[in-house]
Amino acid sequence: MTVVLAAVLIFSATSTVSRAFVGVPAATSSGANWPALLEAAQHQFGAGDYSAAISTLRAVVSQDPLSAEAFFWLSRCYFEIRDVDNAVSHAERAVALRPENSMYQQWLGRDYAAKADRDKSFFTARKVKKHFERAVALDPANISARRDLEEFCMDAPWIVGGSDDEAESQVDAIARINPVEGHLARAAFDEEALKRLDLAANEYKQVVAAKPSDPDPYFEAVVFYQRRNNPAEMDSVLDAVSQVSPNDPRLGFYRAETMIMTNSDLGRAEIYIKSFLASTPDRSDWPSHAGAREWLGRLYEMQGRTAQAAEQYRASLQLEPERKSAQARLAKLEKSSR
Repeated sequence: MTVVLAAVLIFSATSTVSRAFVGVPAATSSGANWPALLEAAQHQFGAGDYSAAISTLRAVVSQDPLSAEAFFWLSRCYFEIRDVDNAVSHAERAVALRPENSMYQQWLGRDYAAKADRDKSFFTARKVKKHFERAVALDPANISARRDLEEFCMDAPWIVGGSDDEAESQVDAIARINPVEGHLARAAFDEEALKRLDLAANEYKQVVAAKPSDPDPYFEAVVFYQRRNNPAEMDSVLDAVSQVSPNDPRLGFYRAETMIMTNSDLGRAEIYIKSFLASTPDRSDWPSHAGAREWLGRLYEMQGRTAQAAEQYRASLQLEPERKSAQARLAKLEKSSR
């Protein structure tokens, strides 16, 4: 998993934000209620209405150019719509205003990672580690920053600061803070740095056995088994997470993946994927809508509905033009139809 360099991030600070918020508090001639506007923008962000959130936040910074929080959320919005340059510039502004904020430093590192990946820039990549390290120094209990630093150290070439030894030191630190998170960090290290899938699988089994109350650790295990093309283990973990968070929309999506992988109950799999697409915003810390479209294309292809499959692959690529698996599937489908 290349969370940092490919900017595929596991971060759910907004996962509890309501999607039902409607409306934005109006500014008054005597001065706007900026805290209410910031809260409104966060609700809009949680609902996936990033354009509305950007408009709300622009209203804040136009009147309060020293609002680090507004610049931070602007950066988050631009990150979600894949506007890397604006994400970077607004995160830089937030950090300049509040350099002691660990989360701001961490997200500037993530924005630089996305920019470095896009531009294939060693110069920008060198900045990534600096800000992740700063985030950890400011808040040693910031586990997600430690995971980002771990991923960077495993994925990056040594010339920009990559180091398996440094990555493992983050694993050890995380384990001291939170045992479940330590198993997750160790699993990533075993898989990526050591190439020991058996060791990684054992770590994920320990995660599930610990029965955490947060669904996210389970879903990390699900993704691991999905990459290993192991639908039986996926189903086992999904059974466990259903006891913790039975209404999580990701459950149906991943159930659909196992059905497609085993060519079983495809009608229900189609319903699950369409429900996921209709009910969830496209967000960087959940399964992407581009990925969901590709899985739907695979389902249609298995059913012989080639025109609909091609349509879904094109929709996937419209969302993520560099998605190689969808490119390959579409090219193969188009070649066979000539």
